[in-house]
Amino acid sequence: MARVKNGAVTKARHKKVLKEAKGYFGSKHRLYKTAKEQLMHSGQYAFRDRKQKKREFRKLWITRINAACRQNDISYSRFIEGLTKAGVEVNRKMLSEIAIHDPKMFSEFVRVARDGKAGKIVKATEVCGNEVMIKALKEEKAISTNTKKDEVKKVEKKKVDVGTTSKEKDIDYTKMTVAELKEVAASKKINVSGMKKAEIIEALTK
Repeated sequence: MARVKNGAVTKARHKKVLKEAKGYFGSKHRLYKTAKEQLMHSGQYAFRDRKQKKREFRKLWITRINAACRQNDISYSRFIEGLTKAGVEVNRKMLSEIAIHDPKMFSEFVRVARDGKAGKIVKATEVCGNEVMIKALKEEKAISTNTKKDEVKKVEKKKVDVGTTSKEKDIDYTKMTVAELKEVAASKKINVSGMKKAEIIEALTK
């Protein structure tokens, strides 16, 4: 049986490992065995620290924001709560950069956060450059749930147009409920009492 020589393959593998270990201290960049061990450990540390890096930076951003908040006589937790209620969607990285490079702008964010926590601002969602665009500003009274329901009903009634226009012909009565069909019939002064859905539709389409 012929002898198999793999010296070239082994040498190439060793060179690859030593190349990746370039710059390591002592024998870790010279000897294959120690270099291989160090590369395995380095890979594990890199995998772990890619996740820890995100946590560490978030801690740093929060620390910077907190320091800027204290200068404006507000705590970090109340500041974030106020921005959330005001609907301001600015991440902590950008807030920390604003706190460092533009303290006046940060104080404007603090004002928005205070108004949002007090319920004076309903929504503030757009941030363009160094300007906070507040869409819906201060509202003295919140809209009650009953008024919202009334508005929804009005919109639905507008959709069901009772006039004899061209839009009426496009209405698909089959998708409407019996109660809605009876309302349309009542508006047209058509008596549909005791009729089934198909009969009501037929009476409306005449």
